[in-house]
Amino acid sequence: MQVVYYAKYFVWFEVGRIELFRHLGLEYRRWEERGLRIPVVEAKATYHASAKFDDEILVRTRIAKVGNTSLRFENEVYRLPKMTLLCDGYTVHVLVNSRGKPVQFPRAIAKKLSLS
Repeated sequence: MQVVYYAKYFVWFEVGRIELFRHLGLEYRRWEERGLRIPVVEAKATYHASAKFDDEILVRTRIAKVGNTSLRFENEVYRLPKMTLLCDGYTVHVLVNSRGKPVQFPRAIAKKLSLS
C-alpha cells in the first residue's frame, strides 16, 4: 500500500480543530456569521512514521496558547491500535474581521478558549 500524502496531515489537523471547537460550543459557522475568520498564518509538521491508506488514525488536538488576536493549536496523529506517533505539529491562527484586519477575541470566546 502507498503512504498517505504529507499534506493530508494538515487536513487531519483541521478536522481536529473543528471537532475541538465543536466540543467547546464554538462552531466555525457561528464565527463566520459574525464576520470573523481564523486563517492559518503558520503551520509546522514533524513526521515520525508514515500513515498508509486504510490505517485507522487518532488525531489529538489541544489549544496551546491564546493571545489577544491569535491562537495556537498543537496536534498529534497516531496510528491505532498501537498508538504509533505518526506526526506532530502546530498551527497558528489570527482572528480577523470581514475586511481581513486582526481583531481581539470577544470575551465569551476568549473565556471558552482559555478554559480548554
